[in-house]
Amino acid sequence: MARRRTRSVFLSAAICGFVVSAATLIAQAPAAAPFPKAPEGFDVRRTGIPAGRVERIEYDSKVTGNKRPAVVYLPPGYSSARRYPVLYLLHGIGGNENHWTQFGRTDAILDNLIADNKALPMIIVMPNGRASNEPSTMFGGRGGRGAGRGADAPGAPAPGGQAPPAAAPAAGAAPQGGAPAGAAPPAGGRGGRGGAGMGVEFTAYAAFEKELIGDLVPFIESRYSVQADREHRALAGLSMGGGQSLNFGLANLNTFAWVGGFSSAPNTAPPAQLVPDAAAARKQLKLLWVSCGDKDSLFNISEGVHKYLDEQKVPHIWHIDVGGAHDFPVWKNDLYHLSTLLFR
Repeated sequence: MARRRTRSVFLSAAICGFVVSAATLIAQAPAAAPFPKAPEGFDVRRTGIPAGRVERIEYDSKVTGNKRPAVVYLPPGYSSARRYPVLYLLHGIGGNENHWTQFGRTDAILDNLIADNKALPMIIVMPNGRASNEPSTMFGGRGGRGAGRGADAPGAPAPGGQAPPAAAPAAGAAPQGGAPAGAAPPAGGRGGRGGAGMGVEFTAYAAFEKELIGDLVPFIESRYSVQADREHRALAGLSMGGGQSLNFGLANLNTFAWVGGFSSAPNTAPPAQLVPDAAAARKQLKLLWVSCGDKDSLFNISEGVHKYLDEQKVPHIWHIDVGGAHDFPVWKNDLYHLSTLLFR
């Protein structure tokens, strides 16, 4: 009897040890991406399906005191007889209002999703998120009305978001290894990747909040047939635009109920500043999306936001683009999946 009891105790201990070890291994395993990679051809224009249209508009900015550009995607069959939700989609540093259609294939992605009944028809507004008349300090851009470097400029990314070897960072990509999330740009030399030059850029991109809320949104709602309430407005963006989207969207939940940050850059405010009132965020947000590629050197910024949201019990989607860097293949995949969730 004593031997049986000893063997039973040993087996119980072994089983308990195995369970604890397995639980530890599971806890240490990397989190699985909640969404698979978008299907092959998701960003390729298809024949035989209804196509939306893309148009360029200009609006008056009280921030810069001049006309400012934006590109607008209208879904297939757009009609003033119905009202549409609106996604405001922001580019990254060094980018401009053309980058989401030129490199992000926004119109092809949405045409395909809408044709397959995977996304609701929506209007997408792609503005120039650099609200300044100061010349851009990044990639030799010109600033002013927001003309970031073009696709034919040296070092500009090829379609698909891949920058040529030994070139400047892809337009829209944040400078790697920048200041900590929410920190002021470092003091130092003019232009380039840091110092006073980055101070100009941080200021210009931060100034867009006032222009977005006070000028662009009212202009869009006066020109197009939209559902003009917070439940039908979304704000998302990549890199510097991801930081803008989290900063502006979460600070203006009376304007946006849907917020998304893709690979958010060092302009992102500290998490506690982003969400100072977790109860209000839980109540007002329809969807909060945070994502980043696991090969992105800025991964810690998005991960830090995710961890804080978890601690504060603020519902959100945390998506890791497995194998993803800081480039348009990641951001197109994020746009694909976010678009399937919006306004549902």
